[in-house]
Amino acid sequence: MAWFEENQPMPTTELHHDTPFHLLIAVILSAQCTDRRVNMVVPPLFERYPQPADLAAASFDEVYPFVKSISYPNSKTEHLIAMARKLVSDFDSEVPSDIDALMSLPGVGRKTANVIASIVYDKPVIAVDTHVFRVSHRLGLSSGKTVEAVEKDLGAHIPPHQRARAHHWLILHGRYICTARSPKCDSCPLQDWCKEYEKNNLSLQTANTK
Repeated sequence: MAWFEENQPMPTTELHHDTPFHLLIAVILSAQCTDRRVNMVVPPLFERYPQPADLAAASFDEVYPFVKSISYPNSKTEHLIAMARKLVSDFDSEVPSDIDALMSLPGVGRKTANVIASIVYDKPVIAVDTHVFRVSHRLGLSSGKTVEAVEKDLGAHIPPHQRARAHHWLILHGRYICTARSPKCDSCPLQDWCKEYEKNNLSLQTANTK
């Protein structure tokens, strides 16, 4: 993580938001959807529903038009309304900081809970999405087969004070350099530490000697 610490000391989420509540909405909407699409959708949604009580009082038919261009709009509309209602009824309209409390909210799994806890409350947790999962394996930070296993391995490799930022480091690296298809290995600044790059180079050298 030293390269990231030196070159990207203050990474941040690319999801637009102005309050913890709105970040929670954006993260729920971002499941299997691009941040770019979410950022296009949320401004009028945030304006219409500035507080949990506003969204809690809304009907499905009122919320759905705002998110209909997002993946799985029906279930996400239901989750957003139910999440807001639970915030109002159980948490005094405040987004909780505790992981288990966050996961009790409709539409919030462990990844979403970790994102909120790390961004809003600077908790020493790492949210593992597809980018983090892929980059962790390629760099050799984890060989875990599940999200939980990768999260555990990253926790063992990355000190607590870096974990909230490490989530963004790995996501952004996976999004722009270590992409799923055609990763930009030749220009990657992490070549010296990357197990995948080392393996590919050894394979190429072996092939050239035959």
